[in-house]
Amino acid sequence: MPAPSAEDEAVAGGRGLLLALPARAVSLLWAGAARLHRALATRGRAVRGRPSCAVVSVGGLTLGGAGKTPAAAAVARALRSRGLRVVLASRGYGGRTRDPVTVVSDGRRVRAQVARTGDESLVLAAHAPGVPVLVGRDRVVVGHRAVSGFDADVLVLDDGFQHHGLARDFDLVCVDGVAGLGNGRVVPAGPLREPPSALRAADAILIIDGDPTESEAASRERLGLGRFVSPEVPIFRARRAARSLVPLGGGEALPPESLAGQEVGLLAGIARPDSFRRSLERLGATVVAERLFPDHHAYAERDFAGRRGSEALPSDVHWITTEKDAYKLVARWLEPRRVSVLRMELEIEDEAGLLERILASIADRVERRRRAKTERGGLVA
Repeated sequence: MPAPSAEDEAVAGGRGLLLALPARAVSLLWAGAARLHRALATRGRAVRGRPSCAVVSVGGLTLGGAGKTPAAAAVARALRSRGLRVVLASRGYGGRTRDPVTVVSDGRRVRAQVARTGDESLVLAAHAPGVPVLVGRDRVVVGHRAVSGFDADVLVLDDGFQHHGLARDFDLVCVDGVAGLGNGRVVPAGPLREPPSALRAADAILIIDGDPTESEAASRERLGLGRFVSPEVPIFRARRAARSLVPLGGGEALPPESLAGQEVGLLAGIARPDSFRRSLERLGATVVAERLFPDHHAYAERDFAGRRGSEALPSDVHWITTEKDAYKLVARWLEPRRVSVLRMELEIEDEAGLLERILASIADRVERRRRAKTERGGLVA
């Protein structure tokens, strides 16, 4: 085949530019709308209310995969360990419920199903034992229910950075330690929900799964944070650590190190499967096959039946899936294949330091709420 001529390359480049233009145009419109929305929120015009408890948001700029949900669970656990009454709030993405508020967990038992409230809400309940988890699209309504129904001192929002309707006291923004802000563009031309300048509203940054040997200054530069995050804003680090390997459908848990030297398949419907792949490789496994689905995919048996009766998934591979996916998979759909769930938990390096920052920001509001409870005989709505 002859090499393409300069004219052919010019034509191909022109077509690529034409295809890129609509995405960039939409991206600019999206970015402008996001800037306006945040500006209105800064002036208080987009805020529709707040409950009497303190509000801590754990969010991010990118579309999925930055570790927001495990970070929210970790923050909730830490606050609860200090004797605070904590409630977690999730939008319930992927769930069918249209109720104003759905109780996923009352802090003692899980009361909802994944089809109604989405996978992330169940991950929150599993990783923050003892903390009630509520789902609702309107976080203001959810916040009032957290106070009236669960006597919350603190409401922790999972993925709340862009939810401007609810006033909050602390914004923790999660950044993927490998991908950072990507190309710095807003969707659909890039991975961001709003322009990087939104980071100026962050009270702290949490870099997840970055290089532990990298200096803070180097991380700021490599991840594209330098121009938008003030040196006064603290940067914390965290990593997702494997805790156990459990057969899909239940059974005896194995240490994650048992994957060392194994050839495995990656089965997942998450925003950034490369992060999960890296976790498997760090454990010494070799990923020899992958079956990937869109984020929050609603699995069905037909996903594994293959086309025209052909085998969709090899049966001679040990398939590993995520905890988030496991809530939506039925073991019999995958028989006779061996499928295990890798359970992971977020570890924050300086958790005490982050917790002190959060507590300093919410102390006055928590104290006012407790004082009001005492004055009203313990009843505050």
